[in-house]
Amino acid sequence: MNRTETQNLVNALKKDVVTVVFKKINTEEIRIMPCTLNEELLRENGVTGGVIKDFNPDSDHLAAWALDKKAWRSFRLNTVVSWEAGVNTQNG
Repeated sequence: MNRTETQNLVNALKKDVVTVVFKKINTEEIRIMPCTLNEELLRENGVTGGVIKDFNPDSDHLAAWALDKKAWRSFRLNTVVSWEAGVNTQNG
């Protein structure tokens, strides 16, 4: 992902839920993860403190709250296959 794509993803995560599709590092298994960085949604999910407000555009990782795992998860940006705003009900 280039910087513009990454920033678009971060902006979408801060706004609402995003479904990110990426390959796991060790197994190359495809992971479909509904996640968010939206502060209101984080509070609704019991997340207090530790909210990510800034993102370093030079980073190769991104952390987000995984709604299905109810935990913080990170992924490498170069493993992202696709992402879309909202929850993908067909695959996740």
